[in-house]
Amino acid sequence: MIPMAMDGSANMIGYGLAAIGPGVGIGLIFAAYISGVARQPEAQSRLQSIAILGFALAEALAIIGIALAFVL
Repeated sequence: MIPMAMDGSANMIGYGLAAIGPGVGIGLIFAAYISGVARQPEAQSRLQSIAILGFALAEALAIIGIALAFVL
C-alpha cells in the first residue's frame, strides 16, 4: 500500500511516463513535415496546416493527462 504522502508524487511520475507518448508523436509529426517540405517545397502551405493540426491533437493528449494527474 502506498502511503498518503506518496500519492501525489505517484501521479506526477505516472504523468511523466505518459507524456512520453505525445512527445514522440509530436517529434514524428514534425519529422514527416520537414521531410515532406524537403521533397516538395511547393506543398509547404498544405503540409504546414496538417502538421499544426496534428501537433494540436497530440498536445491535447498531454494536456488531458496533466489535468487527470492533478484531479486524481
